[in-house]
Amino acid sequence: MAMFVHVTSAANAPRIRRSGIRAEGRGQGGARGVYVFPVLRSYTLTHQWLRELARFGGQGRPVAVHVRLDDAQQVLAGHYAERVRDAQVAVPAAEAVRRIAALEDPRGWEVFVPRAIRPREVHKIRAVPQVVGWRYRPGAHGVRPCTCLGCRERGGYGARRLLERLPHPMDGPASPSC
Repeated sequence: MAMFVHVTSAANAPRIRRSGIRAEGRGQGGARGVYVFPVLRSYTLTHQWLRELARFGGQGRPVAVHVRLDDAQQVLAGHYAERVRDAQVAVPAAEAVRRIAALEDPRGWEVFVPRAIRPREVHKIRAVPQVVGWRYRPGAHGVRPCTCLGCRERGGYGARRLLERLPHPMDGPASPSC
């Protein structure tokens, strides 16, 4: 049995204990299911999605829902950027764990279970600190953000100040206030 972790809000914990995890996520090709990540030896890598998911808000502190899936359960595994290109691969759950554990840098990888998680598959629910993981994308720390029209997030936190501080050369001349 392969062990995975699903990160969610603490407000969802009682419902998950009672009736499992709903298939709310949209995966490759618009399929509904649940996003999980294998439990690895490294706590930081296992819970890497904490900070990125916290950016989008939630009700209460985050919790980690440990899920035990059958080794033969078909899942989609791949890097989150491959989801758009339909490049994630359908493999058994045990194979997904093996592939991700063998990677030199598994940051940004995800596993998609194309169904709901039943209550008997939930192994444990526990509170986790929100201080581990990456924001924006893996390896973004210390890298100057791109402010071109395609990359910048309109209306995002600090977007106006960022654009004033780092104007993109293709956006035209700097504003007179600079």
